[in-house]
Amino acid sequence: MTRRWPDRLNIDDHLLRQRLAEGHGDRVALRLDDRDVTYAEVDRAASGFASLLRDDGVEAGDRVLLVMSDGLQYVAALFGVLRLGAVGLLLNPGLTSGDLGAIAGLAKATGAVVHESHREHLEAAVEPAGIPMPALVVVDSDLHLPDVDIPTFDTTALDPALWIFSGGTTGIPKAVVQTHRSFANTTELYGKGILGLTPDDVTIAVPKLYFGYAMGSNLFFPFSAGASAVLFEDQSTPDALFERIERHRATVLVSVPSAINQMLAHHPDFANRDMSSLRVATSAGEALPDTLYRQWTERFGVELIDGLGTAEMWHIFVSNRLGEVRPGTLGRVVPGFEIKVCDDDGNEVPTGEVGRLWVKGDSLGLGYFENPEATAEAFRGEWFAGGDLVSIDRDGYVTHRGRSDDAVKVKGRWFRPQEVESVLLEHPAVNECAVVAISDESGLARPVAFVVAANVTEAELTDWALAHLEAYKHPRRIHFVGRLPQTHLGKVDRRALKSLAAGG
Repeated sequence: MTRRWPDRLNIDDHLLRQRLAEGHGDRVALRLDDRDVTYAEVDRAASGFASLLRDDGVEAGDRVLLVMSDGLQYVAALFGVLRLGAVGLLLNPGLTSGDLGAIAGLAKATGAVVHESHREHLEAAVEPAGIPMPALVVVDSDLHLPDVDIPTFDTTALDPALWIFSGGTTGIPKAVVQTHRSFANTTELYGKGILGLTPDDVTIAVPKLYFGYAMGSNLFFPFSAGASAVLFEDQSTPDALFERIERHRATVLVSVPSAINQMLAHHPDFANRDMSSLRVATSAGEALPDTLYRQWTERFGVELIDGLGTAEMWHIFVSNRLGEVRPGTLGRVVPGFEIKVCDDDGNEVPTGEVGRLWVKGDSLGLGYFENPEATAEAFRGEWFAGGDLVSIDRDGYVTHRGRSDDAVKVKGRWFRPQEVESVLLEHPAVNECAVVAISDESGLARPVAFVVAANVTEAELTDWALAHLEAYKHPRRIHFVGRLPQTHLGKVDRRALKSLAAGG
């Protein structure tokens, strides 16, 4: 199923302008709260942003920061950057000034497209970094986009297109330089091959577009099929999602485990909401407990397919399939990719044994920007060797066993925090939870749990865990919190939890 990509490729043309060439300019591309937007309108706005950026001195290969909320202007600015052959950096507007400044200092961007509401935040972050302020295109009510037609720059398939920030949960994210070929490749293999998107699909996502998972599943994938994407600025609360699924008759929900849990646990009238338009929901970003899978499918009757992807191999390359889901697994390798499980020396381990996941395919990035040591460790020729620990059974189904940087070893035995989290989530009083390992006074690793719960004691949850787990896996301490901290990509911030546990 491997496709040979042409030497010259720009995803502005592949994902957007080809839809116009196919006569689909009048089809709805974006479904916003106040109106629908056609492919032709997105194309015109993209040329408008490209013109403004070009006037500010942005050229092919230059880097451009995008700091906005989801909507037409975000999408048009992104395609405007690609149209110039420039490289886009999609940034979470909620980043701390320190993190935003660190990224800006690394990027040394020529230009930036920023919403007026985030302008002061960007300026305050850039100044301490000691770098020149990028030329700004400020998006506000007075912004006028030139009515011009900017041709798409003739990039090669392996030219940088976007920086995607690694989604690790235990450290500062690294900047993965991704190519035009990567985005086109996974769009075909997963977006069309696994999700089976058609022009009639309507996607909606919990994560926002700055998260590579959402940028693919709720923008690039539907655009490749001539389908439409629902975008909104509000937080993706259960109410916001239910209301828009009903209004826009969404067919594909792009989600993450924490949001799935919230839709189940924090919304008492879910039975009164119309989810009949959905044909599938996806989960990624972190492991999906089989508890949540069972609860979701029982309550909503919508298939939920879990998968695994990385920034380095852009998006999902291991996935369950409709009609072939095995709860508790990530599914099988997406055709067009190749995977293997290796020990620390790079030797393949026997079937069923746990090791480090290696993956090969045409979505492999160019490496980490200005980080040769980390690049050499993870990018092994045609292969990417990440931090995910997995096992593969005889049928090819992959089970996530944690990450090399958060797996827990107690009394000489390894286990993954998700095993404990799944058990705790079975308790009716627990809404959310996360388990991390900290060192005790003897320097030995011990599991500690953080839970969002009501009307339950630490002793009761400890007894529950002991009744459902091997004793060595039970959390030695359980901390009750109002909410779990999250990373810039909306995952549970395990590094922050370890700090809290060590301090408490």
